[in-house]
Amino acid sequence: MAKDRLSGKLAVILHADVAGSTALVQQDEHLAHERIQDTFWRFSETIERYQGRVRELRGDALLAEFDRASDAVTAVLAFQAEQAEYIAQLNDNIQPVVRVGIALGEVIIADNTVTGAGVVLAQRIEQLAEPGGLCITAAIHEALPQRMPFDQENLGEQQVKGFDEQIRVYAMSLAPGATIPEPKTPPQAEALRLPDKPSIAVLPFTNMSGDLEQEYFTDGLVDDIITTLSKLSGLLVIARDSCFVYKNRKTDVRQVARELGVQYVLEGSVRIVSKRVRINVRFTDAKMGANIWAQRYDRDIGDIFAVQDEVTLALATEMQVQFLEGEQARLQYSTTQNVDAWDNWVKGLFYFRESLSSEHRGKALEYWEKAISLDPKSASLNALLGYLHCVNARFGWGYDRETAMLKSSAYIEKALKLDSNNAEAHRASGFHLSLQNCHDEAVAEMRKAENLSPSSADIAAAASYIYSCSGLADEAVIAIERAIRLHPNHPPRYFGHLGNAYRLAGRFDEAITAFNAYHELSPGYGLSDLVLINKQLGRNEEAIFEATRLLAVNPEFTVRAWIDTQFLKDPARLESEISALTESGLPLDK
Repeated sequence: MAKDRLSGKLAVILHADVAGSTALVQQDEHLAHERIQDTFWRFSETIERYQGRVRELRGDALLAEFDRASDAVTAVLAFQAEQAEYIAQLNDNIQPVVRVGIALGEVIIADNTVTGAGVVLAQRIEQLAEPGGLCITAAIHEALPQRMPFDQENLGEQQVKGFDEQIRVYAMSLAPGATIPEPKTPPQAEALRLPDKPSIAVLPFTNMSGDLEQEYFTDGLVDDIITTLSKLSGLLVIARDSCFVYKNRKTDVRQVARELGVQYVLEGSVRIVSKRVRINVRFTDAKMGANIWAQRYDRDIGDIFAVQDEVTLALATEMQVQFLEGEQARLQYSTTQNVDAWDNWVKGLFYFRESLSSEHRGKALEYWEKAISLDPKSASLNALLGYLHCVNARFGWGYDRETAMLKSSAYIEKALKLDSNNAEAHRASGFHLSLQNCHDEAVAEMRKAENLSPSSADIAAAASYIYSCSGLADEAVIAIERAIRLHPNHPPRYFGHLGNAYRLAGRFDEAITAFNAYHELSPGYGLSDLVLINKQLGRNEEAIFEATRLLAVNPEFTVRAWIDTQFLKDPARLESEISALTESGLPLDK
């Protein structure tokens, strides 16, 4: 199980320890441990206030992960200021002074434990910091917005243990006279206006089996319910990943409803014993503060699909969803009726939802090919495999583009033949047609996909990308803004889609804000687009600056590789953008 739960990604990693902790313990072991523990608990609280996640807390060391470099640096400076005040009040020498290092690097996350080169690098950088100080790598330095009130001392190239190449390091401090920025209110914490139709968030169910292997089963069940409900035009359904932010957290459904902008919340638990599955669900009207429906299912595991149908129909009935013609039939679960195929599908889905990489898509492909071998007549499985091969074709993963496109075409054609009303099949078809520069046909397919699954955030985001490529900027804006409403805790790439739609619509200020947010969450991404915007506005120096920032974060970037991911309908626009990138100092080839 542990192996299957591994996930690799690029992350902002913070490592901290207490300088001279051994000497403190030698003075008074009990008091030293007490103060060190208290210090790290307070540091943990500060990290969480600044949207960080503490991954490990052991002895005199702490490890945390952030999405934004600015949040990580601000959290450290805020804590160090508080810690200095705390130490000033002590009347002895048992003073836990913390030093911190922050690095950007590849990490492996499994069951809330983080390992990998990024962790090692953060630890090595931390050892370069003065007691009470903070050091960061050049990649973190480049990811910090210029407006932040930080002083940055360039410590030059440093040779750190375990790394062949030298690492440029910066010592960070608060600028004289500046105040520490307050924590940003996360988007999900802001109350969203309720829509004029029923709205629901399906929270991750609790795995009661005592077996981590059953996490896949439990998560897959929730995935299915969300996907099925998303097919109804009379209902707003919050995206799966926005709901899964609350996994393993003690939640107040009223607070969740405010943060996600919904009236209803579904909670549940799952226990699997031998070949039977026991599911408890509770449906709450958060606006009224009342539980309005609860049900317990004790079935053979093979009846799981019938249970899903019963749950979704009951929810639609309780919320008084208004069905359009033919929509009620969409409530019937249709991915696969084969339990073993379903098991492989949900395992593949875990990797498909991870960060975009060849490794993750390869694992998803492995599981989904097993699934379809068990149920070759599943339209949804064929559609998802067709879409996955399109992704491989776009990025050149696994095999050559021609082979990937042929595989994609075969799966998509079969999916549409099996079910012409399958939203995933039309999404895959639209993506496939776009890669072939058949833009008008691609747009038609994406519109069908949106109509068949109007509350799918991922389909709306994919549609926005296709509309942008096809010269329909205003329609692209509408689609991505809808996707963000459906997915308040959306992944960083949504900012890329949003910025692209705004840029092509001529809404440059909004585009710049979106791309800066994309870069802050995923360092390097969105910077090529900022080059293009500044060139288009005649800001040549700013364009060169953004190009320099891009190469600092991603020295392997080439315009040629960028071209391979672009599928614009207007060839003149593509040529203009290629010129803008190269004129700003980005290399055509390596």
